Amino acid sequence: MEFTSASANKYLKRLQDEKDRILRIENETSTYIVADGEEPDPPEYDYAATRAAVSEIDDKMRSIRHGLHRFNMETILPESGMSIDEALIALAQMNNAQGRIRSLSEQQKKARLRDHFYGSASGPVEYRFANYDIAEAESDYRKLSDEIAALQLEIDLANQTQLFAVDI
Repeated sequence: MEFTSASANKYLKRLQDEKDRILRIENETSTYIVADGEEPDPPEYDYAATRAAVSEIDDKMRSIRHGLHRFNMETILPESGMSIDEALIALAQMNNAQGRIRSLSEQQKKARLRDHFYGSASGPVEYRFANYDIAEAESDYRKLSDEIAALQLEIDLANQTQLFAVDI
């Protein structure tokens, strides 16, 4: 079968839903309760058929996931020059850096730390000063946000358009 990354993930979801359905039915039909003196009326349940169905689904899911991982490792994004796998790692790193830079860009150049309340006029007022260029942090934040968006769009395009084959 041929998949895009997006279609493979949708197919994996469908297979997982089917496996969950089979396992719910198994849970409901693999045992039964009979009150003392009643005639047993066991529900239909086939242990071997259930195991075979679950195993078949697991085999398909394993093949598709392996194909998807191989696709992510081998597919090079044209703009960034990274594999999808590498780009996903880079996105995580960029998002972490973006959080730190956002915090720095939101600081004030000079911030008052301690306010005096009624009757507590003792001690000096303290200030915290930024020891860096806040405008540069704001600029870096915007630049990094644009880089994250561009890389994400590049990944999305590949996931929606590039095909890979899986034997299932």
